Amino acid sequence: MKKMGGILIAVLVSCLVLVGCSSSGSSANRTEQKETVPVEILVSAAASLKDAMTEIETQYEGKNAGINLTINYGSSGSLQQQIEQGAPTDLFISAGKKQMDALEKGNLLAEGTRIDLLGNDLVLIAGKDKKNITSFQDLAKAGKISIGTPDSVPAGKYAQEALTSMKLWDTLQAKLVLAKDVTQVLTYVESGNVDAGIVYQSDAQGSDKVKVVAVAPADSHSTIVYPAAVIAGTKNLTEVKDFLSYLSSGDAQQIFGKYGFKISK
Repeated sequence: MKKMGGILIAVLVSCLVLVGCSSSGSSANRTEQKETVPVEILVSAAASLKDAMTEIETQYEGKNAGINLTINYGSSGSLQQQIEQGAPTDLFISAGKKQMDALEKGNLLAEGTRIDLLGNDLVLIAGKDKKNITSFQDLAKAGKISIGTPDSVPAGKYAQEALTSMKLWDTLQAKLVLAKDVTQVLTYVESGNVDAGIVYQSDAQGSDKVKVVAVAPADSHSTIVYPAAVIAGTKNLTEVKDFLSYLSSGDAQQIFGKYGFKISK
């Protein structure tokens, strides 16, 4: 009888040890899973950056397994408003200074993180089969012309400045089809819905359905600058600053250059 009782006690002790080990193992697994959850970086970027940023996203995530990039594209003005209204954003890349200036004035940028990341050229494009438009002056012969809405799309504001400088703005206003962003301008020209459009060199370079007719003189519009900055209140300041630093690196700048942007110096 004593022998049987001893066996039962031994069995119970073994079971308790196994349960303890199992519990400890589960706790370790949970800790490991928690540690491997990737950091999500939310980026708001000007629509003209999409092709280049898509490649950069793939490259950066491939080199940094603990980072997950989520990129929201749109007109710089719309993205600015979203940030002002509290939309979750860690990093903003604008196609114009005006939108970034507004956020800085509102104390919505992380101090000391703003940089001038890229540049671009402003170009006049037309469908590849269009033969009657060979210069900005030829826009007088065009039917419809598309530009971004000047109030919210930096490329549209640059286009307005350039056309005003060339003394064409007043005569062309009735022909203008305003677009929500520069990508929509490109789409209008590609589809033939308009005869010509004014976009960035980087947009025109990425399409095989349009041709660059002319480059706007540099002194006809404000210098095209793409500023970038970390948004104040980000919960992942170190990781976001690391990504911003990467965007200025040789690897990222090479990608931007490939897509027609002027790289930072």
